[in-house]
Amino acid sequence: MIIFRYLNREISVTTLAVSSILLLIFMSGRFVKYLADAAAGELAVNVLFVIMGFRLPGFLELILPLGFFIAILLAYGRLYADSEMVVLSACGISQAQLIILTLIPATILALLVAALSLWVGPMGARATETILAEQRSRSEFDTIQPGRFQRLGSANATAYISEVSDDRTRLQALVVAESGGDLGSGRHSIIVADYAEQALHPEYDQRYLTLYNGVRYQGQPGMADYEVTSFDAFGQFIKPPDIEGSMRDDSDAWPTSELLGSDELARQVELHWRLSLPVMAIVVALMAVPLARTDPRRGRYAKMLPAIILYMLYLGILSGLRGALEGGRFPLMPGFWLVHAAFLGIALLMINWRHLERRKLRRRARREAAHA
Repeated sequence: MIIFRYLNREISVTTLAVSSILLLIFMSGRFVKYLADAAAGELAVNVLFVIMGFRLPGFLELILPLGFFIAILLAYGRLYADSEMVVLSACGISQAQLIILTLIPATILALLVAALSLWVGPMGARATETILAEQRSRSEFDTIQPGRFQRLGSANATAYISEVSDDRTRLQALVVAESGGDLGSGRHSIIVADYAEQALHPEYDQRYLTLYNGVRYQGQPGMADYEVTSFDAFGQFIKPPDIEGSMRDDSDAWPTSELLGSDELARQVELHWRLSLPVMAIVVALMAVPLARTDPRRGRYAKMLPAIILYMLYLGILSGLRGALEGGRFPLMPGFWLVHAAFLGIALLMINWRHLERRKLRRRARREAAHA
């Protein structure tokens, strides 16, 4: 029990440290992307950290197995480099017992990854997609950025606003240019106004944008029949956001309950993918135990590079196979499970490699003795 607590503490602390660093790297890259969208006016700044919070489970379900794999390599590698594994072996801890002690936290981690991939992750992805749909369905008024020309929601309208109030209900010194569409072929419209305000109709509960003290120029370039209209107030209806229509059918956001029993190939592949992640956590733990074995003179990082390459090969094959399964280019069964079986075989081969080598040497010695 003391040895189990010692090994478990070494692995747990290292897993937490490595996973935190990996999570910071992954989330920083995604945050930069969302920050660029916010700078372009496609996202509101106040939802950035909310989105990152909802995306956290989706990152963790991929990062935790990698963090646990690297943690075993680092923790056990240090024990081998400091000859502590020799002491444990002298105390009666065999490789089989070491693997059993490692599989206990690995099983707990696999259950956590299963909870993230099957329930928490899809809920977070669904909440993220809802926020992004709300941002995509915001009215043109909400997406305006001051001091720059910006295309409005309709593809044929461009606006320039010098200032926007903090509560985004008032625009100062604006120019709106529109061409085509309802204006007729080749006709253009330019509206210049001192300011504009957004108001809610008290009876119909609908939003309107009212421009004040402006001029509207409408006509066809090159022709002398321009219509010039001055106005004190010019109202424009603002369409309400269509959140449901803006929702994207993202497979990561599908609830697991909808995947169970579904006959649709894409949903079956997604279910098998989610089930594959906790299985991968167990398999990589088995691979890490023999890979962590190193000579004290070679150092604890001797096998780190080939181990990482093996892990990336494992994950890369699974990811590539996911696309092949969705495209119907590979049968769903055995599908992912063939890959898991192959890498489980590799793990068992590495675990028993020394035993196989000793048997080979004993057979060679017996043959030589027989010939002698």
